[in-house]
Amino acid sequence: MTDAQTPLVDIENVSIAFGGIRAVDGASVDLYPGEVVALLGHNGAGKSTLIKVLSGAYKRDSGTIRVNGEEATINNPRDAKAYGIETIYQTLALADNVDTAANLYLGRELMTPWGTLDDVAMEHSAREVMDRLNPRFQRFKDPVKALSGGQRQSVAIARAILFNARILIMDEPTAALGPQETAQVGELIKQLKSEGIGIFLISHDIHDVFHLADRVAVMKNGQVVGTAKVTDVTEDEVLGMIILGKCPPGAIPGPGAVN
Repeated sequence: MTDAQTPLVDIENVSIAFGGIRAVDGASVDLYPGEVVALLGHNGAGKSTLIKVLSGAYKRDSGTIRVNGEEATINNPRDAKAYGIETIYQTLALADNVDTAANLYLGRELMTPWGTLDDVAMEHSAREVMDRLNPRFQRFKDPVKALSGGQRQSVAIARAILFNARILIMDEPTAALGPQETAQVGELIKQLKSEGIGIFLISHDIHDVFHLADRVAVMKNGQVVGTAKVTDVTEDEVLGMIILGKCPPGAIPGPGAVN
């Protein structure tokens, strides 16, 4: 089991440039077991690019990524998955016309000894993981297009943790959801935290962030302005970090902070 004092992920001095422009410039951020770290910043601040480096979508130019204290080689999404890193994009990337079990095993279907789909085993596994994640979920036979936004998030998260992901990247998980569904996603995140899973949360909703995250890391112009526990800063102070790059007293300044 991972030592609680060892980060699940430690991103150190990571940089990546496109056409001579540094999209991420010496960024460092870490994530511990059972923790939610929100990555904040304007569009173009570098947060999505940094996360795509972690997920294997982009290859970094320099810097180090450690997973469970060991240096990780992540050159593509398959590498990231091998380290237990899964990404849940805003679009969720679900197959709308099939049910929950089919979505959980999409591309990784279980087969019977006779070479046919093992629907019974896949549904049993789907029910096990959903019962652990969201015991109230019952619509296993419905195509996912018939599910609510919160239920669809449940399916996307279940697909990620079914294959033992320990590090989740969640991109705007409550975007376009109503209050009840947003609360449901919050419950899902609490359950994941209780299992020691670490979450990088990308969100533009400051109120949402203060409700869900343990720490915030703010980026501006490709650099980290600062990091802080949500209990040590106010929403206005975080907005000041995002807009002005100003690091408040309760935050740990990064290279992107201005005086």
